[in-house]
Amino acid sequence: MSNSLFSKEMQDQLKELKGQLSKGRDTNSPEGENQKPTEPVSLPTQKQVKKTVKQLDSEHIDDDKVLFMQAMHGVNQLEDKNVRSPASTAKARKPDATTLSKRAAAQGGEASDLGAGLSDMQALLNPVASEAYLSYKQPTLQNKIFDQLKKGKLRWYDAVDIHGCTIEEAREAMTQLLSQAKQKNETMVKIVHGKGSEAILKTCVNGWLRQLPEVLAFCSAPPKDGGNGAVLVLLKKPKVDGE
Repeated sequence: MSNSLFSKEMQDQLKELKGQLSKGRDTNSPEGENQKPTEPVSLPTQKQVKKTVKQLDSEHIDDDKVLFMQAMHGVNQLEDKNVRSPASTAKARKPDATTLSKRAAAQGGEASDLGAGLSDMQALLNPVASEAYLSYKQPTLQNKIFDQLKKGKLRWYDAVDIHGCTIEEAREAMTQLLSQAKQKNETMVKIVHGKGSEAILKTCVNGWLRQLPEVLAFCSAPPKDGGNGAVLVLLKKPKVDGE
């Protein structure tokens, strides 16, 4: 009977395991049995480090820092689980034409300023009939020019059709048109508001235009330009720098 407490099969397994463990140790070292398995480490040369320093264009790296860079070569920073990493930005959906139009109107400085000063309530408190003829002028405007406006003898440049719009959409479209006309030094525009059974948009346009100091006059268009379903608007001439 063998004096060993282990069977031959277990002894063979232990010997094999001991052999595998010894491969990862430096057996030539007097403390080889107490060392952890090691792997060869390739350090960059001082020439390589100095090349990196030159690329960084730093004059504040001395020999000690060069040695430190050699020692830290190949070391990767551990991820800190307690720090929240920036979330990847989801791809935004491409805005449709309506959204882009509203955004342009909202960002258009002057257009948004015009819209901000308008009172919907003030406009709606003075309703007009669907077939009513609209007419307004500031006292400073010459009657001769106003007569030309009413007869359709003044040329209009840009126009906007607000048929089917909500009150908010109509206000944005109208103020954007007036702002663009100002930027282009245009003094005449046309707004097609339609009639409708309740003439809500016609009432709003009539009330909004009266609130804007930029508007010298407006009146319902002649039949060829839309009749009582549209208005021709005469704007103040933009001031030139130095005037």
